[in-house]
Amino acid sequence: MTIEISNESGVPVDEAALLRLTEHNLAELHVSPDADVAILAVDEGAMEALHVQWMDEPGPTDVLSFPMDELRPGTEDQPTPPGLLGDIVLCPQVAETQAVAAKHSTMDELIMLTTHGLLHLLGFDHAEPEEEREMFALQRDLIVSFMMAERRRGRS
Repeated sequence: MTIEISNESGVPVDEAALLRLTEHNLAELHVSPDADVAILAVDEGAMEALHVQWMDEPGPTDVLSFPMDELRPGTEDQPTPPGLLGDIVLCPQVAETQAVAAKHSTMDELIMLTTHGLLHLLGFDHAEPEEEREMFALQRDLIVSFMMAERRRGRS
C-alpha cells in the first residue's frame, strides 16, 4: 500500500500520525495492502479553488475526496482488491477554526477529517439520514480504535 502525504499548507501537520491513522483505517476496513491513497494538505486559497471547481461552492472547505477506482471496504475473508483509492485534500486552516469551535485540538480535527475523507473514497456518503448514521458511526468507531491503538503504542 502506498500512502503519499504532502503538506503544501504552510501549517505544520503531524504527517506521521496521519500515516498511522490511514494505515490503521485501511487495515480495519480490509482494504488491500496494494491499494494507493494520497493525502494533500493545502492552504485556504488552494482549497477554495478546488471547492469552487469541483463542488461549485464558494469559500474553502475542510476536506475534499476524489475517488478513483471506486473501491469499497472488504471483509477479512475477501479484502478489497488492489487499486487506486484516490486523493484526500485537507485544509489545516479550516480544520483549526473548526477545532476551536469544537473545543478539541487541530490534530483531532485532522484525524476526523482524514477518516471522513477516506470513507468517502470508499463509497460512503451522508446525503440521506440512514447513510449519515452509518457513515458517522463507522467514522467514530475507526477514530476510537485508532486512539486506543495510539495509547497502546504510548502515543497520544
